[in-house]
Amino acid sequence: MDILLNLASALYLVLFAVSGCFIARLLLPGDRLVRRLLFGLTAGLVMLLWLPVLPAFLIGFTLAAQLIALAVACCAGVLCALLYNKKLSNDADFAAKVKARQRFALKNERALLLTCIPLIVIGAVLLSNHTIVQASDGSLHVGQCTYGDLCMHLGFITSISVQKTFPPEYSILPGTRLGYPFLCDSVSSTFYTMGSTLRFAALLPALYAYAIVVLGVYLFFEQWFKRNSVAVIATWLFFIGGGFGFFYFFDNAKTYASLTSGSAWQSWLADTYGINAALPEGTAALDMGERLLEGWYKTPTNYVSLGLRWVNSIADMLVPQRATLFGWALLFPALQLLHRAAFEGERRLFICLGVLAGAMPLVHTHSFFALGLISAFLIAALFIRWIVKKGGENDGKMLKGFLVFGVIAMLLAAPQLLGFTFKQSSAGGFLKLHWNWCNESDSWLWFYVKNLGFIFLLMPIAFLYTKSDNKLFYGGGLLIWALCEFVVFQPNTYDNNKLLFVWFALTCGIVAELIMTLYDRIADGGTGSRRTNERIKKAVPLSRRIAQRAIFVVLIGSMLLSGVMTLAREYVSADHLGFREGKLQNIENGYQVVSAPLVEAAEFIKANTEPDATFLTATNHNNAVAMLTGRNIVCGAGTFLYFHGVDYMPRSNNVKRMYEAPRECFAQLSEEYGVDYVLLSSWERSNYAVDTDFFNTLQKVYEQNGVIIYKVNK
Repeated sequence: MDILLNLASALYLVLFAVSGCFIARLLLPGDRLVRRLLFGLTAGLVMLLWLPVLPAFLIGFTLAAQLIALAVACCAGVLCALLYNKKLSNDADFAAKVKARQRFALKNERALLLTCIPLIVIGAVLLSNHTIVQASDGSLHVGQCTYGDLCMHLGFITSISVQKTFPPEYSILPGTRLGYPFLCDSVSSTFYTMGSTLRFAALLPALYAYAIVVLGVYLFFEQWFKRNSVAVIATWLFFIGGGFGFFYFFDNAKTYASLTSGSAWQSWLADTYGINAALPEGTAALDMGERLLEGWYKTPTNYVSLGLRWVNSIADMLVPQRATLFGWALLFPALQLLHRAAFEGERRLFICLGVLAGAMPLVHTHSFFALGLISAFLIAALFIRWIVKKGGENDGKMLKGFLVFGVIAMLLAAPQLLGFTFKQSSAGGFLKLHWNWCNESDSWLWFYVKNLGFIFLLMPIAFLYTKSDNKLFYGGGLLIWALCEFVVFQPNTYDNNKLLFVWFALTCGIVAELIMTLYDRIADGGTGSRRTNERIKKAVPLSRRIAQRAIFVVLIGSMLLSGVMTLAREYVSADHLGFREGKLQNIENGYQVVSAPLVEAAEFIKANTEPDATFLTATNHNNAVAMLTGRNIVCGAGTFLYFHGVDYMPRSNNVKRMYEAPRECFAQLSEEYGVDYVLLSSWERSNYAVDTDFFNTLQKVYEQNGVIIYKVNK
């Protein structure tokens, strides 16, 4: 039965995607197939995110709301198909655009396929083995990067679907409106409501969004620089690129001893790289390799004690952070539309851009803000140029286009910002001055050099070299970087990277352009022409050409090495296929996020308790009741609630009181918080001095493998 319901969910998603493709075919008749596919999948995703929640405001997040959304999406697709055929017959200009567009040919898309397919496979594998995999003992496993945030997201997914309350509230703090951009989770609630398994509901739209991100990033770079090779390098740099963190993992006992034998070397390495702090006293450097494959967040891109904070895009941003995943799925197509509208005269795209931007705030507020900053910088620059030119016609029309884009975006975004985002951010801690982002151990310059490596070192040269329009477009990224170095936009300072990665993407673009320009100069003997002159080429000694190309390979390799090592660590941190005792087998190496007894208890809760029941449980972040059943708990993890700007401490303290001194306060507090059931498991027993005798006076409705559930009589 689960398989059939999962297939029905997949078909539901496919219908949205197909409808989106019909919309894109009508709106972008002159685009080649892969570009229309990107915007079609993006349109389908926007409908999948938004259409189910609009009727939910009136009738709750019910199955009926999902079916209404499907009907609207299908009608939109059919209508666009009919309009396309009509325009094709009656509109000569439209028909000419369709006839003139480039036909799809595999040989013309080899660079795209060879870049995007491996990256999509990497992300699909990590998403699959990091999303509540059931182990042989019945427990649920995840990977390193999903041990934290995934627990929160699963709680949102299940509670939105099970309780059907809309707008949704925190199931980990009942009665508090969910101000977090929840569409990244409600999109999975749709499939959970339709009967798919929780794992499939979480995975299906995530895989869809991830494919859009990869395709969107590649086509954005291709659109910007008009060159496949630049798009290939920039895409790999963005998803895999890193800094010099790999240095810390390439020691061995012999080289470490030789490098640090002199006091001057030892002092320099300790001060500059922190090697002494990284290696425990008396251990061989081989331990560093073991730390990479087995340590908790000890990778070349994420090792806090060494000041390595520029994480990998896939392992630390896209796989664990669903809001970022779905936000980037909208952001990179939007950046492509922005570039086409602002620099290539396609002003009609400002309308599409406004709709896409307006859909972002409740998906990922940071992506909306980043797009707004880049757009604002362009508007200011174009306005200055318009004034200097004393009313240049093209710039004037462009400013009118930006006005249309801004009005549409703000009309759509305002209800989201006013109704949700600003209400939560007004709680405090969301906006404050702070210098130097999350750097706590290094000078400002060295922090970025070691975290971004050659990408950072080449950035100034790339900026100076690139043409003026590219400087203008990149300027919005520099604005983002500057703001993030002085201002924190949420309680967690580290989370500024959700904005900084947009600057990083633009940086990867101009650096890739510089690399290919230098490569061309090597290939053509320094003429600067992309078309190699054979006579000049033959005049360059073969040994020199080989050496120059070797330098190119080493340069790119050094930029990718830290990311490759991080992804390898992330893969083995979860249950995975690997060799053990000379045999290829499934290795259950993942982090246990929910034990088997609690998985069984969750099944009982789903079958035997009310959907809106409230449980008294411990406040652990991997709370089985919140994650797997969608029921409320009195208070969840502070690691989630604090960084959302929610005051949770009074409830958290009262949870402790109810477990440890129930004879004094349980009757009053259980009534205040609407407690229906009490859970006793290893989490509660290890975190509180539980008064078991008191709770044994309550009605015991479940007892299995050390897990007890009591019903509170009211």
